[in-house]
Amino acid sequence: MTNNHESRIPSDRPSISPAGAATGPQITLRSPAELADALPYMLGFHPTDSLVMVAVHGEGGRFGGRLRVGIPSTPAEWEDTARQVADCLIRGSERRAGKPDGIVVYLCQEPTGEENGRRVMDRLRPLAQRIRLACGALDVPVLEALCLSAGRFWSYVCPDERCCPAEGTRLAAVGTSVLAATATFAGLQVRGSLKEIEGRLAPLRGAVADEAERALDRAAAALMPRILDGATREEVGVETIALARTLMRRMTLAPPVEGGAHADDWDDALLGHDEAASLILGFQDREIRDIAAEWMEDEEAAPALRLWRALARRCVGAYAEHAAAPLTLAGWVCWSMGDEPTARIAFGLALQADAEYRFAQLLHHACNEGIDPEGLRECLREERRRREPRRGRSSAGTRPPGRRGRTAPRRGSRRTAGSGQ
Repeated sequence: MTNNHESRIPSDRPSISPAGAATGPQITLRSPAELADALPYMLGFHPTDSLVMVAVHGEGGRFGGRLRVGIPSTPAEWEDTARQVADCLIRGSERRAGKPDGIVVYLCQEPTGEENGRRVMDRLRPLAQRIRLACGALDVPVLEALCLSAGRFWSYVCPDERCCPAEGTRLAAVGTSVLAATATFAGLQVRGSLKEIEGRLAPLRGAVADEAERALDRAAAALMPRILDGATREEVGVETIALARTLMRRMTLAPPVEGGAHADDWDDALLGHDEAASLILGFQDREIRDIAAEWMEDEEAAPALRLWRALARRCVGAYAEHAAAPLTLAGWVCWSMGDEPTARIAFGLALQADAEYRFAQLLHHACNEGIDPEGLRECLREERRRREPRRGRSSAGTRPPGRRGRTAPRRGSRRTAGSGQ
């Protein structure tokens, strides 16, 4: 990176700190290579097929708000996307921390077909230029724009091939750089790639998906009339909660040997299609779902998260929209346990399944705004204490890890069965 390029940045040493930390260890970045290496630590995961923008504030170049969206596959969408993301990040930053002094842009996409990383960089150059123009129109300069592809990075801003060669610069191997060690020490974690995290929540495919959909058809025919009938709706709620607790106990007694996708295969094998279908439909009811949201801490959190992921994977075919409930519950458990990156991904997937799902909308907004989840946790604890007074006395006062901030959101309203809020 040339000295001329460095002079465009408020400081040639922008810094990041652990998410949610008002003060604490900071990591200083001195070059495009370190900016590229820092990206997964800023997000908490390795972004795939992503446009990422980071606001930069002050003379010290402190990183502020971040925004990540998928890269539109159609170039015709790039101009609108550029305007929207620039406006969203800059206006949002103005509300929270003041207008940014600059923005750093990342375009992350792997080659397909006969492409290589250089071709990806060239193909995405017009998108980078549109983003620069959109930010400039709002009087905020793009200080650096990087393309990350095929294990290399390129700068769209630096013209000096001595530091930013045409063939790109190789990224440091994951976890091997000094920055990676410093970030880990500072408490910044990388939880795999975006593709891996989303894959754990994605619907099943093939013959097993066909079996799951047939089970959902059977359950809908038997269960939905009972939920819609006020006389039996409460019975369905009791049955749904009892079945969910049974399956959580089953998962607790049968922990997977490995993590990741292998653990998901293990959990899928523990859960029968008819059992999953009954729960998926039962949790479309707001009151039943809200009781399940209470399982967000202590010994209940881990098996609950396993169950919500497994249910989300069973929402296949015509029932894809039903995934909004288990995805939101999965995101809520992650957020409550302090895993904000995974929580945001789960909330985002819930809104892809059902854009009008109010519970996901509220939690996604609150998580992105840095609101402390403790207020909602306490609200849920109080609901549980009223319903289970003896258990409430024993669990009162527990506070799992999470971000500290302003007040927590109020729980949103939720329509009854099949409504998807």
